[in-house]
Amino acid sequence: MITGKNYIGSKISAEGKTTYTTINPKLNIENEWQFTEATESEVDAAAQLAAEAFEVYKHKSDKERAAFLRAIGEEIEALGQQLIDTYTTESGLPEGRAMGERGRTIGQLNAFASLLEQGDWVQATIDHGNPERTPAPKPDLRKMQIATGPVAVFGASNFPFAFSTAGGDTASALAAGCPVVVKSHPMHAATGELVSSAIIKAAQKTGMPDGVFSNLNSKGIAVGEQLVKHPAIKGVGFTGSIKAGKALVALGANREEPIPVYAEMGSINPVVILPEALKVNGESWAQKYAGSINLGAGQFCTNPGLILGIEGEELETFGKNLATHLGEQPAHCMLHPNIQSAYESGKQTMLDAAGTEVLAVTLEAEGANDGKPALVKVTGDNFLANTKLHAEVFGPFSMLVSCTSKAQLLEVLNALEGQLTGSLIAETSEVATYTDVIDALRSRVGRILFNGVPTGVEVCPAMHHGGPFPSSSDAKFTSVGNDAIYRWVRPVSYQDWPQELLPDALKEENPLGILRKVDGKFTQD
Repeated sequence: MITGKNYIGSKISAEGKTTYTTINPKLNIENEWQFTEATESEVDAAAQLAAEAFEVYKHKSDKERAAFLRAIGEEIEALGQQLIDTYTTESGLPEGRAMGERGRTIGQLNAFASLLEQGDWVQATIDHGNPERTPAPKPDLRKMQIATGPVAVFGASNFPFAFSTAGGDTASALAAGCPVVVKSHPMHAATGELVSSAIIKAAQKTGMPDGVFSNLNSKGIAVGEQLVKHPAIKGVGFTGSIKAGKALVALGANREEPIPVYAEMGSINPVVILPEALKVNGESWAQKYAGSINLGAGQFCTNPGLILGIEGEELETFGKNLATHLGEQPAHCMLHPNIQSAYESGKQTMLDAAGTEVLAVTLEAEGANDGKPALVKVTGDNFLANTKLHAEVFGPFSMLVSCTSKAQLLEVLNALEGQLTGSLIAETSEVATYTDVIDALRSRVGRILFNGVPTGVEVCPAMHHGGPFPSSSDAKFTSVGNDAIYRWVRPVSYQDWPQELLPDALKEENPLGILRKVDGKFTQD
């Protein structure tokens, strides 16, 4: 049942007078549900309850937290078709996408549960003491990761499941031992409430403390600002625009007690396509990239918004083929009228920019909020001269840059800001000639692909979903995969502690049986 109210732990609350509705972008009408924005007192209550819950939750064993995460997945699954229908109604995305994203979300929860059950995520490190060492005895030192405290998570617009209420930020924080307060995304508040009800139910079933999870409604920015500034909050997870992400990072840094804000922001995900690859498989790559540009109406943070090549007949032919295939792509419904409007505005700015050649632009669409694909071409000179051409256009848009030489290709890469991904399309025979280009591309990205498309982010330990600023606020951390947990923990060293007082992970006999680094060597002994 969708109430439109806030979850402060297990308590349903609606003290405020500010209400709003979500939009069905497919039908371009308001949905029936009405949501009450959280008040200042409700935000404070959720944060304070999270702080109280932390004192209990941080002492739950890894196996207990793992059971909680698996129960969340089960409860999300139990919501059945109602959840899928609500998702599609609020997002305009098809049912197949909803089912796939739900599966990914449950998979993420189970992956963190498995990480906890394995146990060695705490990075236990032991350096035995040596009282006989001269000129000074060596102390016994043992180190492990511990939870930092309550975390605020901002739901993302483009992934109502996987990057929102029970998405990767929430799953990794709960795995680490940190209670979570979610600032629900206003575009899919009903979807968020249903998922919240599943999390609360799972918490109750597995004996987790009240306040381990809360969900707050908000259409404006006040609730989010108050959450980030609240002294009980010790970290923030965010996926969204550069403007909003930078504002939150500044709020976190300017607190009396500064806290980290892990923000995933904008990215145009450059693709470098080398000459021999164009000769051998140019038509195939044009077809693949047309599909990648338009996938999900281009509403992926890894959408290939920039394609770079060296001028010549092959690049000219590739551009024409890419334009043809992109023109054959259907326009898909975007997430919200505001997102569609922003896309059209950003796209038009690029179409009108001096020096841009329009290769493909879809003029007709069935739905009012459909994102109509577009492709433009510019010279390397124009791209370097006009930094406004470097901006992200969130939607099914891409820009082909024709460079005069390898030297100019390097210059263009070195002029780019940080990106989530970079892709190299090449024949292996030509790679040795372009090692400097590869190095330049790698220096700008968090994930570098060979002969693939960047859309699609595998959830696994080796994935890094982050990159140099402004693609993310801290390039050392990922928001996808097992290592996402390390955003919410900090290391603590125990010096000369009695065995019986040490955490199990650091005891000499290794009662947990986990992999540890002992005197410089990894062992389970």
